[in-house]
Amino acid sequence: MRLDEIPLSGYGYASSTPSPVNRMMADFALKFRDGIDINLGVGYVNERAIPKGLIEEAQREVLAHPEKYRAALNYGGSKGSVNLIESIRRYHLDNRIGGMDEEILESKEIIIGPNGATSLLDGVSHLLNPGIVITTDPIYYIYCNLLERSGFHVLAVPEDEYGIRTDLLQKSIGELGEARQEIRFVYIVTVNNPTSTILSNGRRRELVRIVTELSRDLNRKIPIIFDKAYEDLIHDHLAEAPESGFLYDDLGIVYEVGTLSKILAPALRIGYMTGARCAFMRAMVQRTNDVGFSAPLITQEIASYIMDHHINDQLTKVRVGYRERAVAVRRWIDDAVGDFIVDIRGGRAGFYYYLTFEEGIMTDEGSPLHRFLSRTTGDPNIDGSPIEKKPRVLYLPGEFCVHPAGSLAEVGRRQMRLSYGFEEPGKIEDAIGYLREGVDYVKGDSDITYPCQHYRPAMGTNHNI
Repeated sequence: MRLDEIPLSGYGYASSTPSPVNRMMADFALKFRDGIDINLGVGYVNERAIPKGLIEEAQREVLAHPEKYRAALNYGGSKGSVNLIESIRRYHLDNRIGGMDEEILESKEIIIGPNGATSLLDGVSHLLNPGIVITTDPIYYIYCNLLERSGFHVLAVPEDEYGIRTDLLQKSIGELGEARQEIRFVYIVTVNNPTSTILSNGRRRELVRIVTELSRDLNRKIPIIFDKAYEDLIHDHLAEAPESGFLYDDLGIVYEVGTLSKILAPALRIGYMTGARCAFMRAMVQRTNDVGFSAPLITQEIASYIMDHHINDQLTKVRVGYRERAVAVRRWIDDAVGDFIVDIRGGRAGFYYYLTFEEGIMTDEGSPLHRFLSRTTGDPNIDGSPIEKKPRVLYLPGEFCVHPAGSLAEVGRRQMRLSYGFEEPGKIEDAIGYLREGVDYVKGDSDITYPCQHYRPAMGTNHNI
């Protein structure tokens, strides 16, 4: 007798097919050949940017001082470590993050997510009724994929060099008509992933104004969530200092999500949310309790110690290191494939470049370029063999980074996100050399061998990360 499969919810059924990021991370974990393959796809931070010595020091201090770091190896409160919350608050005040002062921060609450910033975003998807979520196109594909599996409809509005286009946002809201009632929240990554476009302060003000007016029009508060995952990694000295959305928030609809993954270590799993004290924030704390009581208390206290004693030095090191990489990688991209690129974004914050190739050079899964870089062409001269192992180059295809129902769906098939965060500079330049070989292959010049070493400028041996 054949039994039916376990019945799944709508979310469960959608989740039974691995998402793009699930597949990529599994591929990296299981198939990546250290020393051979090159990861420009999965957005890991550089290993040398992780302050292993400071983490060891912090762990010793935390365990040696139970009077301050109480029961650090036990369960913690679901709102988060009192020490860590105070460290985050002090960090924002001491550095005037977002232009906030003590009065603004005193009016807000800070909570710690159960498992990084992503767990807080996941909590939002559980606590709000499904409906329309407005975001930027290109989209943060990981969260938008989760939202759609959870029953939300994503309305993606294109960006320009200043961030989401607020003129198109107002137009899109107007075109919804009565369906505006279905808008649940607005989600904006302030240094966009995948493009690393920095949201300008002018656009941020406009966003808050538009959502404030919409809230009044609909007679209910519509949250606007600013995801600041990469905001601490703005390394272009010419970039304006970001202002907090709290500065313009009259209704208490702005929420900010931050993380320590990019500046300390992803494995600490520290994400936090700041917002007005309200039922929504209380529900977020209860969600943390429901899925694991709290974030691991030991990692919260380790993060608190580092923030109290070393955070500014660590930030300087990370920013200088990624800036150095950004400048070098842009030069290599321009030299190697610049003639085939019609648009390039990024390089001012975070650790991504987002490339748009000319017509005819496709980047989507199964395209000739993708098959070349993944060594799946079927030609052993290109793919290599067990004896001659040819490097695979992992990148994030643009088809995953644009909304399939949006206006950028077609051009996304000619785009890719390249990360300069994880690999060492020499490996990144080699990868860009293989990218040029792939472009030559696509254009029919498959017998051309690109000299990777030719474009490697002297960087010295003292780069930071």
